[in-house]
Amino acid sequence: MVGLVSAGAWAELAAVSTDVLAELPDQVSFEEAATLPVAGLTALRALEVGGFVLAKRVLVTGASGGVGRFAVQLAKLAGAHVTALARRTAGLADLGADEVIDVLEPEGPTYDVIIDAVGGATLGSAMCRIAPSGTIVNFAATSDEPVSYPTRMLFGRAPGARLYGLLVFPELAKHASGSDDLRRLADLVGDGKLDPQIDLRASWTEAGGAIEALLDRRVNGKAVLTID
Repeated sequence: MVGLVSAGAWAELAAVSTDVLAELPDQVSFEEAATLPVAGLTALRALEVGGFVLAKRVLVTGASGGVGRFAVQLAKLAGAHVTALARRTAGLADLGADEVIDVLEPEGPTYDVIIDAVGGATLGSAMCRIAPSGTIVNFAATSDEPVSYPTRMLFGRAPGARLYGLLVFPELAKHASGSDDLRRLADLVGDGKLDPQIDLRASWTEAGGAIEALLDRRVNGKAVLTID
């Protein structure tokens, strides 16, 4: 089984609501399953907020992170033209990104959906690059800088565009889809269509080192702790 709790997930035993609990296919390991909440669900919900992306242009910022790597793969599976933005670009093309960039300028081609994990100046540039009636989904911020953008670039050049703030726990509570969404993701992993991108495996007794590696951005993808 794979499940999600809002607090206490690092405990050896935890009570999990059946609303956010799903059965695993036999071919999916517990390590792979552990990557699906929260990162996989965040990427999935962000794209569903963005809407139908077949043959549309999708930009994923912070694409080298855990959510970003899921978002790139899921957008590609949905038939989108995917641009991945990241400081560390290695391996993103292998995940399905059609374009890989390390800087987002305010001027350039527009995107129908932008999945943003960076905030700050990057989100400001994204506001200038969203297409009319497009959607920007922001779910995290690696930058503490305030967001600024030329207002006319949004309402004048991209009428109907919107900025959507996504936090996975209230999102799942609103839609009551956690169990089904986890099973969808697990099935994709089991079918070999979705790679959880586990970059670091460690004992839960070594959690401190894993956390430091994540904070120092030395992990390309997901870190998974196992109970000895």
